[in-house]
Amino acid sequence: MTLHRIQAGYLPGLDAAEVDWQLLSFAQGDQALEVEVPVLSAAQMDALAARVRQASARHLKTMAVSEIIAVVDQAIARLLDRSDPYRQQAEAYLPVVSGYDSDMVRLGLTGFFKTFRAAQLHRFVAEDFANPKVLDGFQPTPKGGAVRAFGPDLLVHNWAGNVPALALWSMVCGLLVKAGNIGKLPSAEPLFAGWFARLLAEVHPPIADCFAVVWWRGAGEDGASGGASALYAQADTVLAYGGNEALDAIRRRLPVTTRFLPHGHKLGFGVVSATALDTLKAPALARLAAWDVMRYDQQGCYSPHVFYVQRGGAVSPRAFAGYLAGELANLHRRFPRRPLAVEDSAAVAKWQQGVEWKALSAGAEGPADQLIGASSAAWSVAYSDTLQPLAPTAMQRTIQVVGVDALDDVVPLVAPHSRFLQTAGIAAAPAELFRLAGLLGAVGVTRISAIGSMSAPEAGWHHDGRFNLLDLVRMTEIEQSAELAAEPLAPYAD
Repeated sequence: MTLHRIQAGYLPGLDAAEVDWQLLSFAQGDQALEVEVPVLSAAQMDALAARVRQASARHLKTMAVSEIIAVVDQAIARLLDRSDPYRQQAEAYLPVVSGYDSDMVRLGLTGFFKTFRAAQLHRFVAEDFANPKVLDGFQPTPKGGAVRAFGPDLLVHNWAGNVPALALWSMVCGLLVKAGNIGKLPSAEPLFAGWFARLLAEVHPPIADCFAVVWWRGAGEDGASGGASALYAQADTVLAYGGNEALDAIRRRLPVTTRFLPHGHKLGFGVVSATALDTLKAPALARLAAWDVMRYDQQGCYSPHVFYVQRGGAVSPRAFAGYLAGELANLHRRFPRRPLAVEDSAAVAKWQQGVEWKALSAGAEGPADQLIGASSAAWSVAYSDTLQPLAPTAMQRTIQVVGVDALDDVVPLVAPHSRFLQTAGIAAAPAELFRLAGLLGAVGVTRISAIGSMSAPEAGWHHDGRFNLLDLVRMTEIEQSAELAAEPLAPYAD
């Protein structure tokens, strides 16, 4: 077995020799990796936070947002270049720490990075600000007066590691609003954020001290070090991803005046109209649906757990489930599922057994529920002819297909989970799409995509129905009354 050791994080102004380092171990196949992550004392964290605040005030906040986009674009161009050392180490080591197939990671990184190029970032900013120049200075408003957007002096990110390189989303958001950024590495994927910070420092050295990447265990129940508490005490805004219990633990540790933006567990599902189920369209649609299930083994908040398929098309919902099973089998040959931990294997087995028990309980009338394919396969498709409320599967490429008579039948099945709804993939004609989107939006769905794009959000999407950038800033207004009162005081007034 080949063993590599990497030092993670990014600590401008701190001497690595004076920092404590925790060792995280990973292995996949014949590759083993030891990652050293930094554990800072309260004093070290205070010094780091002060440095980042001061540097961002001197450098980042004086740059135009278009200049920041140009810097990010240069960094992304290098990450899209497979001959670049940063891209090569991402391809080499992210599969080891995540356990995902190397080709899946390679393709996933390319698709992900493409959403952060200059053109996409300009659209990203324009989604939240009708006039992006409000990030650079006061701009006139239609009602009179002027307005300007100010990002936080210190934005703290608490990242999740369920998908490789996921930290890029919020880190770029922080840069676009000119915040000083300090991010906490996830133990499940402690590499990419530090690499990206170093790459930005190489591309544009003046902003090298405007961000940092640190680590602590869990939600930050400090031992003697107190680094997490020190950082939370200084943060203006905290942006956090993860499980609801972890988010609640972070919330309890923050001062009441700190803005907290949590992103917790979500449930995704798909809806397939009978109009999409002719003998030509249905197999192609099943292939796209399988990609949404396969990408990162449903670990994303946007991944589907259930597909509701309408009866009445040339291809039945049961036949669509068979197509989906075949496509998942094909994808497994190309992108094998990652090895499962004991608890993940147990969860998959429990979910499969639940489906089988439902089938047995149908008795002589015939199975209303059935598991398609062998239970030992690295994917599972369950089919039901009876209405099934939206519920999480065991993930790891486990998916439920439910036959419905009408698209409207889906709404009451998902509505009880309104707090957890996010992405719905829809295959329907335009009139059906917009009518159903209105019904689903009313019960909590915040993103509607094509099937096949569920697990690949567009640049600038409104994560959990909120604003990526607007939620990070505060607006300062100069009212028209102040402008008018200033006029008599001007040198030219006499």
